[in-house]
Amino acid sequence: MGIWMNAKETAARVRAQAAEEAARLRAEGVVPKVAALLVEGDPASAYYANAKKKLAASLGIEFVLAELPRETAEAELVGLVSAWSRDESVHGIMVELPLPGHVSAAAVAAAIDPLKDVDGVTPANKLAVMTGEAGLYPATPQSCILLLKAYGYSLEGKNVTLVGRGQTVGLPLFHMLQREQATVTVCHSRTADLSRHVKQADIVIAAVGRPGLLTADMFHAGSVVVDAGINEAEEGRVVGDVDAEAIHTAAAVSPVPGGVGTLTTALLFVNAIRAIGLQQEARRDVETKGGARA
Repeated sequence: MGIWMNAKETAARVRAQAAEEAARLRAEGVVPKVAALLVEGDPASAYYANAKKKLAASLGIEFVLAELPRETAEAELVGLVSAWSRDESVHGIMVELPLPGHVSAAAVAAAIDPLKDVDGVTPANKLAVMTGEAGLYPATPQSCILLLKAYGYSLEGKNVTLVGRGQTVGLPLFHMLQREQATVTVCHSRTADLSRHVKQADIVIAAVGRPGLLTADMFHAGSVVVDAGINEAEEGRVVGDVDAEAIHTAAAVSPVPGGVGTLTTALLFVNAIRAIGLQQEARRDVETKGGARA
């Protein structure tokens, strides 16, 4: 039987790091502040938004949660996010998904200042993930890699099968894994013989959103499995993309809940702290160039 890669201890270390950095910034006169947009209609989004608000308070980070009616026009949402982007007292911006059908998530994301984009959803940050340049990378892909490293699993030279190519997790994770010197195979809904690709991998990362897609018989005794899937099952239970029975065949499996998701929430606020540094650096660059012209 393999081990469960629980993220509790790793998440605690990440939260402590964020709290320490927030305290340092406050001592320097900077009050870290994150603003989040929540449009009513999805109970899960409301739950997660309020959980983030509670965590922010424990870290010494101010958290403004704007809760708007479902019928709010797209232009109004874009206007609010644009105002936060211009407001120097706001250091991080989150938009809770999903948004109502009449609202373009891309249009709202485009209104976010990339230097405040703690979810890593703006075009500029998506490009930064691809190129490896400085930016704010999405938290879930970061969580997958950090959890593996926390348990001593190096990615360098390993065969990694990534199941899922979505914009939020799979695609950015593909680029991040390559920079870790992994050899990456990407599988998706049209992949023939998924089991073969999974079984040949040293490390498997599931990010599809299909409960129990990866079954125990797909793994071997050395498989290390990170489950980044979040699905609602019967009676409101949350399950991953990997069948829980995989723990009996694989060397290690991350649980859902208690794995990647736990770490992701903490890393969002690490991104918020990082965002402040990027904003300060951008201001210094502007001041330097202004002084040079003078």
